[in-house]
Amino acid sequence: MKTNTKLLHDYPVIDAYTGASSIPKYQTSTFHQQKLYDDSQQFSYTRFGNPTVHALEEALASFENARYALAYSSGMAAISNVLMLVKAGEHIILPTEVYGGTCQFVNEVLPNFHIETTFVDFADLHAVEAAIQPNTAMLYLETPSNPLLKISDIEAIVALAKKHEILTAADNTFMTALYQSPLGYGVDIVVESVTKFINGHSDVVAGLAATNDEVLYEKLKLYQKNFGAILGVEDAWLVLRGMKTMGLRMERSIENAEKIAQFLVQHPQVKQVYYPTLAHHKGQAIHMKQAQNGGAVLSFELHTKEDLIRFTERIQLPILAVSLGGVESILSHPATMSHACLPAHERLNQGICDELLRLSCGIEDIEDLLEDLAQALQ
Repeated sequence: MKTNTKLLHDYPVIDAYTGASSIPKYQTSTFHQQKLYDDSQQFSYTRFGNPTVHALEEALASFENARYALAYSSGMAAISNVLMLVKAGEHIILPTEVYGGTCQFVNEVLPNFHIETTFVDFADLHAVEAAIQPNTAMLYLETPSNPLLKISDIEAIVALAKKHEILTAADNTFMTALYQSPLGYGVDIVVESVTKFINGHSDVVAGLAATNDEVLYEKLKLYQKNFGAILGVEDAWLVLRGMKTMGLRMERSIENAEKIAQFLVQHPQVKQVYYPTLAHHKGQAIHMKQAQNGGAVLSFELHTKEDLIRFTERIQLPILAVSLGGVESILSHPATMSHACLPAHERLNQGICDELLRLSCGIEDIEDLLEDLAQALQ
């Protein structure tokens, strides 16, 4: 199946019990048991499984081209469950520019479980290999990274991990499985913030983990249940609805992002533009080897903090907010939003300055977006 057909038909879309064309919201905490001592009944308690959530997990497995997928109450719930696969005394290697929430979890939570971590530049494979220790259990990558869209070579990192018998996990939120498939390159586990492009309407917080490994799936299923990181029924239903138009939404958003990146890179008020398909973008060739396009997110720097403040006061169409991936364009300030949990020196070490803005491009008419950006930059 091709993209839009798959998003509409390649998972349970018809309710098996009623024939409803939309999977209903099975808004219940518990289920009547037909018989005692009978393990054949599929659902017993919604924390263990629910028909609406189960339909979504099958949809997510189809979407990720994975054997297994789990739906979580947030992207961070998925990320933290995956990182907790590592045992006490073991070691994880992560990118220097990893997402702020992941960085905070790694720095402030994992030490309590005696899990060691090292941050390196994942664009430098020699640095990654040099950081591997006898107790290294996982390489965790994020490409393109948030918010500077730094590129890691997925295939090369997987080969390095297999050489040392180490697990790989990849945050694929920016590109999604529509345009980049880490599992296809041999990554063991993929995580995504479903809050973003998959749902696409800025009205749900959710996450996913997908894998082709049954043992890893069973461990994650146990963690999902026992950490209570389950997705609510209402949210699962909203994601099922949002996914149906994802292909059309993404096509328009990426088209807008490409045109906006070209506009900004030529504007004298803009100091730097970060977008994976631009000729000057570091890692552009690697990105285009493993992804189909540049995605719908770009970042750009203005010359001064005062310029940035005036720009954000003048811009009218994009909302100024945390998050990304909605049908509306969303302008974010990483230093005070997605990466505010990091100390200032750590943000600067990652290249996240106060003059940096991240733009998630929505589906508005491009003429209106360009006109708005132009007036705000004057």
